[in-house]
Amino acid sequence: MEKIKLEILGLSPSQSQTGSFALVLAEEFGNRRLPIIIGMFEAQAIAIEMERITPNRPMTHDLFKSFARAFDFTVEEILISDLREGIFYAKVVCTDGIRQKSIDARPSDAVAIGLRFQVPIYTTNQILSDAGITAQEATTADEPQELVSSSTRPQKVTKDSLKDLNLEELNNLLNQALANEEYEKAAKIRDEISKRN
Repeated sequence: MEKIKLEILGLSPSQSQTGSFALVLAEEFGNRRLPIIIGMFEAQAIAIEMERITPNRPMTHDLFKSFARAFDFTVEEILISDLREGIFYAKVVCTDGIRQKSIDARPSDAVAIGLRFQVPIYTTNQILSDAGITAQEATTADEPQELVSSSTRPQKVTKDSLKDLNLEELNNLLNQALANEEYEKAAKIRDEISKRN
């Protein structure tokens, strides 16, 4: 299994689900993005560590780190290991220097833990092929912008509104969402395109 290293590109608030966020991971040596929808508390746990904020009391992921260190375990890597029925799965790969164990986790928790141990995050090429979104080159200022009527491009992306669009319109909408860094919207469009292929 070929592993591909990912970097955290950012977190963006969900436009359709209150309290949800899109965790956007980027391929280290490529242009594919992997958006994963996560909850507000998990997003907060990731953001706190990214910003190097020390909470007054340890959060659950900090407790995990303290517990692991107390028993001489450390985390080696995070692996976003599977995608089944639109749900991502992850593993926290741990070692005590002798044994290596993989612990199942939600990707949001795995990333929050990985940040605390400062370890790499990986996924497989298969997952990036199935769920990744390619970041297209932005059009330059001297190139004309494509004009699309508002009637063919829904403002709020829902599963039903996407079903009415053809593949060309979906690809145009996907490129626009990526250019605007609307990764949750892009993920929905990507899923609709995948259903048709």
